[in-house]
Amino acid sequence: MPGSVDRRNFIKTTALTGVALSINNSIRAFSPGKKEKVRVGIIGAGFRSQEHIGNFCQRPDVEVVALADPQERSIHEAIAEIKKYNRPEPVVYKNGDHDYKQLLKRDDIDAVVICSPWEWHIVQAIDAMQAGKIPGVEVCGAMKLQDCWDVVNTSEKTKIPLMMIENVCYRRDVMAVLNMVRKGMFGELLHAQGGYEHDLRGVLFNDGITAYDSGVEFGPRAYSEAQWRTNHYVKRNGELYPTHGLGPVAVMLNINKGNRMMRLSSIASKTRGLHKYIVEHPKGGTEHPNAKVKFQQGDLVNTQIQCTNGETILLTHDTSLQRPYNLGFRVQGTEGIWQDFGSGGPTQGFLYFEKLMKHSHHWDNTEQWLKDHDHPLWVKYGKDAEGAGHGGMDFFVDHTFIECIKRGVEFPLDVYDLASWYSITPLSEKSIIEGGQVQDIPDFTRGKFRTKKQIFALSDEY
Repeated sequence: MPGSVDRRNFIKTTALTGVALSINNSIRAFSPGKKEKVRVGIIGAGFRSQEHIGNFCQRPDVEVVALADPQERSIHEAIAEIKKYNRPEPVVYKNGDHDYKQLLKRDDIDAVVICSPWEWHIVQAIDAMQAGKIPGVEVCGAMKLQDCWDVVNTSEKTKIPLMMIENVCYRRDVMAVLNMVRKGMFGELLHAQGGYEHDLRGVLFNDGITAYDSGVEFGPRAYSEAQWRTNHYVKRNGELYPTHGLGPVAVMLNINKGNRMMRLSSIASKTRGLHKYIVEHPKGGTEHPNAKVKFQQGDLVNTQIQCTNGETILLTHDTSLQRPYNLGFRVQGTEGIWQDFGSGGPTQGFLYFEKLMKHSHHWDNTEQWLKDHDHPLWVKYGKDAEGAGHGGMDFFVDHTFIECIKRGVEFPLDVYDLASWYSITPLSEKSIIEGGQVQDIPDFTRGKFRTKKQIFALSDEY
């Protein structure tokens, strides 16, 4: 296909670039030199952590040493996952919300993966780094802006790196489009869109026994995410879950690596979807106590972002209404445009390259383009990723986390990415309260973004 770049040359040149990069002087790996095996602790043993556990237990170079979670049911399910692979049973810490601190005191753990409720992510990441453990932190948004500074300051002070566990950056179609962006097929990028457009009503409420699509309870009477996640919709109004939509386009725009997000403005629609769900559910109704709850979260939240290099980003949070799943990606440059309308399948998108398509003004289906420009990581590890969570992308994010620790190299999605991506949530809340007023996004790199180089997925290694 015109405009393509030979894959062997792509790997050769980008791999050499990766070798030339060294760890930022302010943050070093947990232990100098290479490791043969990574010993991991898991904080938060729910369904998300069980995906990571399954991936780790299939690797001979990873040992899951300990689990921490105050809920007996989650611990039991996580141990059952480990036993599937005939691995030794981990040490368990379940004596209340803070027993994870005992896990962090262990001297036989190199790293922890944090899969706890959102409000714990930054707290536990900071505790981990202060205990000398490398944290891999799952996705959400910050509770307050200061959290983002606190996690950056702790990483720089302790010299312990942190990885942002954003799996959508590794989605196959996203990585193929990234490959095309790097080949120059889109020309100069101008605009990107992404979001979290996912009907979560059956996640935010359940019957207290089954996690999904089973009732209208939340809080103490519910199970799994509905115990804690729904309360954010009661008390907050903002871009609550920014990183799935933002992470992939931030990589394409080299955010924090020669570029950064400068300011944002957010607006929210009225809230109707969750109340309607409760009232219309067979286990709910107008007299159900939860029908009286006043939710603050707007059904749709749109956030506009301006970047230093002149690009714009639009994020959409849409989780309280009926809709098919879609992250709503759009990548637009001077030579081409990609729009995603599905869940990441090879045919669930449109592409248009003006010159390559001879000014036809007609969309082309993405299937052949994504195949022809498949990222080298997926070419190499696609078979290994089969069966891993979220269409295989969980394999890649866990593979990167482990390989970087083993090699003692810098994480491609680092503490500065986590801080800037997480910051969107409290800043969007403030913008909405102020009627859409523009909010400045801090430079969490303190100017280092100008010289930091992009290292995300430059080869077929990790």
